[in-house]
Amino acid sequence: MNLSTIKEKNWYKHLATITEHKIEVGKNCFKCGLYKQGLLHDLSKYSPTEFLVGAKYYQGNRSPNDAEREDRGYTTSWLHHKGRNKHHLEYWMDYDLVKRDGSMIGMKMPDNYIVEMFCDRVAASKIYHRENYTDRTALDYFVNGKAKGAMHPYVRKKLLLLLTMLAEKGEEETFRYAKRYMKAYRKYLKRHK
Repeated sequence: MNLSTIKEKNWYKHLATITEHKIEVGKNCFKCGLYKQGLLHDLSKYSPTEFLVGAKYYQGNRSPNDAEREDRGYTTSWLHHKGRNKHHLEYWMDYDLVKRDGSMIGMKMPDNYIVEMFCDRVAASKIYHRENYTDRTALDYFVNGKAKGAMHPYVRKKLLLLLTMLAEKGEEETFRYAKRYMKAYRKYLKRHK
């Protein structure tokens, strides 16, 4: 697949969407004190493996991964993406060593990636819902989604706390809380090295 096989304007629209999303996540991460993560967030989306597929399946109102999955039964872009971006719960999936039956479960994520996941979900909700976005949109998507079942209980609890706080208290207070939380988390990590 190359750019000539993609509808002429879709590659540009996809580029605009992923760049807008990256900028929005970056702003959110900066508000939380996650400067490096804000700069590096989702860089793999610009790789040929992810970008060309995203441009081919671009629709503008949902992830191109969903469209590719419906078309092919799986998504090469997502398989590539989740293995390189630690803010996705799927990066942290591993075999269940308690059951030892070959099943997979979510591992506990470091808190900085949970906060980046929160920033990512808020930004995606804003991009895809545009004028219909409210501070409750990301929470509703999470509550109605299927991914929460695969999450480690600690991750689910922390993410739900942030999404609920956003829905009830708004962005300013939630990002202020997340920044204080990340500052305390970094101090904790330094003490326990």
